[in-house]
Amino acid sequence: MFTIKQPSKILLGKNSASEYDFPKKSLLITSSGAKKRGWISYLNFNSSLIYDRVESNPSITTAEDIIKKFNNSDFSTVIGLGGGSVLDIAKFVGFKLNKFKILIPTNFGSGSEVTRISVLKVNGIKKSFHDDKLFADVAIVDSNFIKNTDSKVLQNSAIDACAQCSEAYDSKISNPYTKFLCDVAFNTLEDAILNNNYEKLALGSLISGLGFGNSSTTLGHALSYVYSNEGYSHGHALAFTTQFAHDFNSSKYFKRFTKIVDKLKFEKIYLKQNPEIASQLILDDRKHLDNNPLSVSNNDILKILEKINSL
Repeated sequence: MFTIKQPSKILLGKNSASEYDFPKKSLLITSSGAKKRGWISYLNFNSSLIYDRVESNPSITTAEDIIKKFNNSDFSTVIGLGGGSVLDIAKFVGFKLNKFKILIPTNFGSGSEVTRISVLKVNGIKKSFHDDKLFADVAIVDSNFIKNTDSKVLQNSAIDACAQCSEAYDSKISNPYTKFLCDVAFNTLEDAILNNNYEKLALGSLISGLGFGNSSTTLGHALSYVYSNEGYSHGHALAFTTQFAHDFNSSKYFKRFTKIVDKLKFEKIYLKQNPEIASQLILDDRKHLDNNPLSVSNNDILKILEKINSL
């Protein structure tokens, strides 16, 4: 027996964000570049309640600051407009304040708009929060946002989606439904990247989110956080950690994933901290490692970290 969970309403298509009738009493959470990129004006939305200072790889302190600032304000809905970092903050704030949540991705990789997961830094270390109350009430996926996406953001988002669906396909808690979604997602993303048909990223990322959100990512993600903690973007780290995790797991996606990494021309990554300390942090990430198709030892992790540093 398996259970499938996802938002109750998902809107997909061009102009879906601009044509949506947003509640007037809403708090918009986004990043500092939202206004500059024309994202806010694109929405059919008018509210004085806006927080536009969400950082990359956000801290739980940011969420707590937003809650403290707007806790006594009159609004019924939290709208998250941005990349995975913004959406993770918005869903966490909406959850804690018990508000209706509308999530709108502006780049396509995290799939956060359709998952019950929020990844935030706690004391400088990435931690993933899992709860059904983190689900969006409405997810709006509008491919028009790709037009204003920086090439590096596009690169990191695309590989993030590829990592998530391919890891989740191999997860021990995957099932026929999630495997189907993850395989369709990878095929869609692969076509989008290798053939420069980037509009397909919106669909591929959405399907990836629905797949991995119901089966979990694995070793590649567990490895990635120690690199993110040193300043690498999440997608940049995954380009190599998922690649080597797929090699370790003998995944059917290893060669195809490697080809995508080569196509996107990622710069090599290098871990500065003591590998033994990093390995212990990775081993403590049971939410990912317990679902990896093969058991992973401290020695296995040290070997993978050494291979990545030797690139």
